[in-house]
Amino acid sequence: MKLRYVDANYIQQMWPAAEKYLADALEKDPGDAEYNIHHVRQFVVSGQWLLLVVLDDDGMVHGAATVSFTNYPLHRVAFMTTTGGKFVANPEMFEQFVEIVKRLGATKVQAFCRESMVRLLDKCGFKHRTNLVEVTL
Repeated sequence: MKLRYVDANYIQQMWPAAEKYLADALEKDPGDAEYNIHHVRQFVVSGQWLLLVVLDDDGMVHGAATVSFTNYPLHRVAFMTTTGGKFVANPEMFEQFVEIVKRLGATKVQAFCRESMVRLLDKCGFKHRTNLVEVTL
């Protein structure tokens, strides 16, 4: 399996295959979601988020992810906004992910995730950093 960044010129061609994985991931989000699959597509098409896909040797998509970047004074953070299918759950895929985001200037990777994913991502070197709380106004 190979992880590939989808160039903006090919998003419309790749979106139908990636959409189901991203939509499935969003359905697992408990509570009030900040965005839905239509918003994800708009973020990707507008260039605010990157689209990454996991491809087999025949070019079939087996997973997808979206990433946003935030520039802080000391770091450029690649923030994993959505992941679905066969993606970062294994060290080999994560190594490919790191190479892509490093080429795009990232110095750190961050993500919000469920407890089960925290344990899984620990195998890739992630460390639990904080708990997010919120109140709807």
